[in-house]
Order: sequence, then structure tokens, then C-alpha cells
Amino acid sequence: MDTIASLFSFITWPVSWVIVQFHTVYGAIFGPDTGWAWGLSIVSLVVLIRICLIPLFVKQIKATRGMQTLQPEMKKIQERYKNDKQRQSEEMMKLYKETGTNPLSSCLPILAQSPFFFALYHVLNGIASGDTVGAVNQKLLESAQQAHIFGAPLASKFFSSESEVAALNASLTDVRVVTAIMIVLMSASQFFTQRQLMTKNVDTTVKTPFMQQQKMLMYVFPVMFAVFGVNFPVGVLVYWLTTNMWTMGQQMYVIRNNPTPGSKAQASYLERLHKSVTEHGKTRGRGERAVVKAIVAKGRDRNEFERKFINGMNKAGLAAQPDGNVLKSDTAVAAQSEDGAPVATATPKRQQPKRQSKSQRQSAKPAGEVEEKTSLTKSDQPEDGKQGAKPADAAKKSGQQKPAQQKGGGTRSKAQSGQRKGPQRPKSPSKK
Repeated sequence: MDTIASLFSFITWPVSWVIVQFHTVYGAIFGPDTGWAWGLSIVSLVVLIRICLIPLFVKQIKATRGMQTLQPEMKKIQERYKNDKQRQSEEMMKLYKETGTNPLSSCLPILAQSPFFFALYHVLNGIASGDTVGAVNQKLLESAQQAHIFGAPLASKFFSSESEVAALNASLTDVRVVTAIMIVLMSASQFFTQRQLMTKNVDTTVKTPFMQQQKMLMYVFPVMFAVFGVNFPVGVLVYWLTTNMWTMGQQMYVIRNNPTPGSKAQASYLERLHKSVTEHGKTRGRGERAVVKAIVAKGRDRNEFERKFINGMNKAGLAAQPDGNVLKSDTAVAAQSEDGAPVATATPKRQQPKRQSKSQRQSAKPAGEVEEKTSLTKSDQPEDGKQGAKPADAAKKSGQQKPAQQKGGGTRSKAQSGQRKGPQRPKSPSKK
């Protein structure tokens, strides 16, 4: 660890100078030799570094959002090369290169903090060994050696010998209890931060190597902190515990106000946004307008939670506009009373027509169609509409006889040969 810290000696002097400036301020309040003055100086150093890293954190969020937009393409590659893992990895790397995304972007804040971390370790290690480092002179060195945080010297470690701890006017038991508690808190905060990211702010509909990598880091980082934490001085543990708490709070804020599309955090956010918009009848602030504008612009590419949000707005009589504003739809305006107060109207459900029986369908047909059908079957009326006798009776009365046998010896009548029954139209006399 000392060899690694020496590699970052170029930044040791700026880090030590910042600590000394904060110690001057807190020393005037709590006393220059107290653990509060030195401990708060380290905490203030963390806060200053993390504020300077906010632009990098924003870049990290944008890169993560870029990874989210690639999820459909990544899913297609997985399905296309599901039996060839090597080709799948090659196509993934090709996609990252073409779009300019970096799957390791989530590690950028940690990598950026590494020089400051090792520089602080170098300063505190010098305090433990009695060496002046950077802006820490002999007077400040003696003051830092007398500073204790809950009974543990600032430069003591978990595996410090009893003689080293006694030289710093402390007991070995106090040192190990304090360092063990801080190591557990440091590892637990790191695990909770990574787990919160995986369970709430990740689109779980698509499984990618990036997600598997994040899941692995969720278990690897806490173990690494626990293993290396026993070799960290108390001041470094204060530094790393503070930066973990900052990261956890920063991530909670991002998950609540700018969640990843398709994640559980987005579902919770859209529920709160729907409640706020329906209560006030409009979007409030640029943040809400930006979210609504992005959802409207997606069109058919909306995910399940975004479609649910748009449908809920429509049911409430509101229409989301392309510019992010929300207006009352025409149905809601028509349902308002004369004094302008909205009236709750229930949307009538579309009812399917009942199925009719055969007799009902026949009775519902036009009269002309029924008469035409019955005239083709059997009718008791002649063609002129007057009621007359049956054809057989009429033939007897008129003295006519049925035609004799037809040529060929058949005695069947025309009606029996398949011709239509009923009164026939008389044939016109042939012209000879």
C-alpha cells in the first residue's frame, strides 16, 4: 500500500494543504488537538472532492442512459448469437464502439477518487510514523498524533501493534473496536448503494453483460473494503465511510428524481408525477415538463410504465402535449358545469348487441322480402291478385282435361317432374 501511495505523491501536497486549511477553521472551534478538528477536516476534504466530481457524475449518468437506449439492440444480439458467446461478446464491443458508450462508466467516480485516496493515506501514514508530509509541519504532526476519534488515534490501524498504539496514547482494544465498526459500516454502505442500483434503477426486462457485471461488483466491492480496511488508518476509514455515505445519498436523489426508463424507480416516479399533475392540472417545473416531453416523443416505443402513465392522464381528462405541458382534453372541457367546476363523468362502456333468434331475424326483415320468398313456395292467389280456386278445380269447372300422356310414355305431371307448383302463366298462342 505504501508503494502505491508513493505513486500519487504528486498530489500529496495539495491534499495535505486542504486538510491543514480546514483544520485551522475547525481547530478554532473545537481545539487544534481534538479528534473533532481533524476528523471534520477529513470529512470536509471528502465533500470538496465530491463537489468537484459532480460534472463527472453527470457524465456517468448520461453514459448509463446511453447504455439503456442500447438495450433493444443488445437483446437482438443476444438472441441472434445465443449459442455463440464469443461472437456475442464481439458484437457487443462493436456496438459499444459505434455508439461511443462505455460499459465501465459506473466506475469513473471511484477511479477519479483514487489519487486523493492514496494521497490521504500517504499523509496519515506519515503521521503514524512521525514523518512530516506535504503541508503538515512538525507542529501539526504532533497535534495530529494527539487527536483521537472515539478513543482511536487518527493514524492507528486494526493490526497496529500494542507498542505503536501505546506511543499514540491509546489502548489496542479501543482501536480495534472503532476500526471494526467503521469497516462494517463502510462495507455495508457500499453493498446497500450497489444493491439499490440493481434492484430499483435497472431495466430488468433485458439481461445484458453490463447487468451481470454490476451484480458481481455488488458483492466484490464490500469484500474488498473489508479485506483492505484492516490495513487502513482510522483517518482513511473516516474518508472512505464519508464518501460512501455521500454516494448513497447522491444515488438516492438520482433514483427518485431521474430514474432509469423501465425500472421500478420509474414506475414509482410516474405514479407520483401522475398524482401531482392530476391534482394541479398541469406540470410544475422544468423537470416534470422534460419527463412528459420525453414520454410523448417516444410514441409507440414507450415502456409499460410510460403507457400506463399516458392512459391514466387520458382517463383523468388530461392530454400530454409534445412540449411537456398538460392540457385538458375536449371531453373534460365539455363535461364542465356553467360555473367552470369540473364534473366527473363516467365513460359509457360499449355494449355488444344481443344475439337474435332465427324467428326474430325473420320477423325483422322487410315485408317485401317476405312476400317474395312466400310467392316462390306456394300461394293461393293468382297472378292478378284475385282470390281463385285451386288449379285442379279450375280445370274441372272449365271442362278442360289434364294433358294426356306425353311422348315417351310418362304419366307424371309437370309438377311431379320438378316444375314449380301453383298457378302457371298461360302460354301465348304460337304463330303459325
